[in-house]
Amino acid sequence: MTKEYRFIDLKLGLSESFKTNVTTEMMTQFMKLSGDNNPLHTDKDFAKSHGFDGPIVYGMLTSSFYSTLVGVYLPGKYCVLQGMDISFHGPVFSGEELNVVGEISYINEAYKQIEIKAYILNQQGKKISKAKIKVGINE
Repeated sequence: MTKEYRFIDLKLGLSESFKTNVTTEMMTQFMKLSGDNNPLHTDKDFAKSHGFDGPIVYGMLTSSFYSTLVGVYLPGKYCVLQGMDISFHGPVFSGEELNVVGEISYINEAYKQIEIKAYILNQQGKKISKAKIKVGINE
């Protein structure tokens, strides 16, 4: 169920999170949508020969969960994603459970904008990416 935070409800430190599992089907669908057939993502032997445990999940696939964070959880229904600065800190593999977390770190009353500091942890609790997300509130 999509959250419906209105601008007046938003406060510094307000946070939301959700968990999701990365599946092989997600990888296949992402490859079809993006056209990215790099063997690091599609070929187990190639990925292993380059030091990974298997094909690595597309960074932009994991980053799409930041869109879910703001569009569904914080602030949700009234969100207009305006920008994102992402850095990657480690690989993700198909089958892993990810915990996506975001917290409001800045509020601009004049423009009805917020900034969310977000990060994604893998199932071992290791940070695999972080993001600074700018969101407008359109209610």
